Amino acid sequence: MKNIFILLGMFLGIAVFAASCGDSKKMKTGEINKEKENETVMDGANVKEIYFAGGCFWGTEHLFQQVRGVVKTEVGYANGKTKNPTYEEVVSHTTGFTETVKVKYDADQVDLKLLIDLYFKSIDPTTLNRQGNDVGDNYRSGIYFTDVNTGAIVKAEVEKLAKNYSKPVVVEVETLKNFYRAEDYHQDYLDKNPGGYCHIEPGLFEEAKKANALPEAKK
Repeated sequence: MKNIFILLGMFLGIAVFAASCGDSKKMKTGEINKEKENETVMDGANVKEIYFAGGCFWGTEHLFQQVRGVVKTEVGYANGKTKNPTYEEVVSHTTGFTETVKVKYDADQVDLKLLIDLYFKSIDPTTLNRQGNDVGDNYRSGIYFTDVNTGAIVKAEVEKLAKNYSKPVVVEVETLKNFYRAEDYHQDYLDKNPGGYCHIEPGLFEEAKKANALPEAKK
């Protein structure tokens, strides 16, 4: 009888262990799937990234979401001097961060120069620390990059576009130092709140839709 109880205990222990391993495996699989889900836009595409700061990031994100070839956007805070800033800290003008949109795009579908051109149309590049009603260093304009080749394109394009203005262009063109994702309620804000504040003229969103549209979609 004693041996039967021992064998029964061993059987139950193996069953519990097996169930725990199954849960652990399931959890890890879920984590992997989640990672894969986030990487879906990367598969089979020449995806690159660029960061645009141009006043309130709600409108800037919505602008780039209209462009065919842009595969992912995320709003956040760039090139500041602290870690993991909150929105309240950023708008206090003490952190050095600027509201920024991380744009991932398929370079085989859309030209970076087109994105820069649309960006310039969405801002007044001659105003320092201001776009529309948004005033402060957290609303300064900038284009930030993570590799030398992209940086060269950005610098050349900004220099070319600057010739169209009588005043000095004050858009920062710098290597990205840091970027922290903004709070969830800021993400896709104008999709969730169509009547929300935006300093960008609605007509530019329509222009962005057509700027890189397929020929049949432009009609």
